[in-house]
Amino acid sequence: MPKDVLCEVNNCTYWGEGNLCKADEIYVVAHVENPDDTVETDCKTFKPKEH
Repeated sequence: MPKDVLCEVNNCTYWGEGNLCKADEIYVVAHVENPDDTVETDCKTFKPKEH
């Protein structure tokens, strides 16, 4: 497992300084059976920050 997970989505609850994801777990899903590109996947861990 990678030491750090980088994320640029700064309106996510789990986003941290240095673009580090602070979530305990990361859940990534595919929209097709065999994804070939990043647009065919999504991070389901995303949770919008409450303002």
